[in-house]
Amino acid sequence: MRNAPQQVFDLECFLPYLLNQAAEASSRSFATVYREEFGMTRTQWRVMANLGKFGGMTASEICQISHIEKTKVSRAVGQLQEIGYLMRSRAKDDKRRENLSLTPSGQEVFRKLGARGLAYQAQLAAALGAERLAQLEAMLQEVRALHPEMAGLA
Repeated sequence: MRNAPQQVFDLECFLPYLLNQAAEASSRSFATVYREEFGMTRTQWRVMANLGKFGGMTASEICQISHIEKTKVSRAVGQLQEIGYLMRSRAKDDKRRENLSLTPSGQEVFRKLGARGLAYQAQLAAALGAERLAQLEAMLQEVRALHPEMAGLA
């Protein structure tokens, strides 16, 4: 009886590795927009994006849905507040908790970056084809759904 050929692990074909590489490449590409046009870091952009999408929330909620370390979120929140894009307010039901929200200027920056995000998405659609991009998005949603413990609030 012959032994079946042993499969060799190929990192380049390992889905978690490919997803990470694709996410990092596309994130770095879009980072030039918020870094060059608004002087923001990736964490600052992600905090603003979550507040822009979900409205007021706590730093802990941002950490949960964006999978960013608490110290990085805290630092970004402080910096965004300092430049006038974010405001903090004490929760009425729990004085220990701070609700975060975008200021009017933060909302304006979020709108501008959202428009740039749509343009970036259109570039991807042009490069991949709209149908293939839609298929990729659907498949990525399915992969994310396989791991509900990572879904956070989204």
